Amino acid sequence: MTGGPGRPGSEKASAVFVQLAYVLDPRHDMLDTMDLLVHSAVRFTAAVDAGIVLADADAVLHMIASTSERTSDVEEIQLEAQQGPGWDSYRSGQTVEALNLRAARERWPQFMRFAEQRGFRAGYAVPVTLRGQHLGALNLFLDRSAASTDSDAAVAQALAQAATIAIVQRRVGKQRADRFTLQDALHSRILLEQAKGALAYRRGVSIDEAFKLLRDHARRTGARLRDVADQVVTLRASI
Repeated sequence: MTGGPGRPGSEKASAVFVQLAYVLDPRHDMLDTMDLLVHSAVRFTAAVDAGIVLADADAVLHMIASTSERTSDVEEIQLEAQQGPGWDSYRSGQTVEALNLRAARERWPQFMRFAEQRGFRAGYAVPVTLRGQHLGALNLFLDRSAASTDSDAAVAQALAQAATIAIVQRRVGKQRADRFTLQDALHSRILLEQAKGALAYRRGVSIDEAFKLLRDHARRTGARLRDVADQVVTLRASI
């Protein structure tokens, strides 16, 4: 990590804290919370895209949220090949930084090749952990080779901690003592993908643009992403 000009001022720090408070609003469901986290990562750091993967009760990682379709593709390849900064961060419980993906050709051959094809040149991942338990990882991607600043590292750590808090909140809310399960979030994610595809077809736009329309509608109306997606799929909403 490097310091310097990127170090946040009080104004940026305040904005981050305000966003974290909004992200952790208990009225949000898991899909909304994780979506807000990855978009906050892009808003407050030099990353151009971000994604978050979480483990189920069998320690199998699943992509829960991403900021773009290309990020979703890269995350899926990472999980399929079991290689990449996010995978290593989850397994080790440590932050993993790749300043130049080309330099990681031998370490992550499949991931590196696919990520580079999608326009990513660097990235880093921060683990989501709870008392030594590995829950997942927050992945940030850059379109240029560069080290993260101290500012970006601090923001990424704060967002990963927020993800942990969100998981704990839902454990308490459901009065569960066992490992956090992702079934509801995964169902919501599938529904969201269906809605994105349906809206993209109806409006003649890209998947990313369809996602933006869905998010904007949800934020404008105060609705959950899952509910908006369900309304689009069942033709109960016109967006």
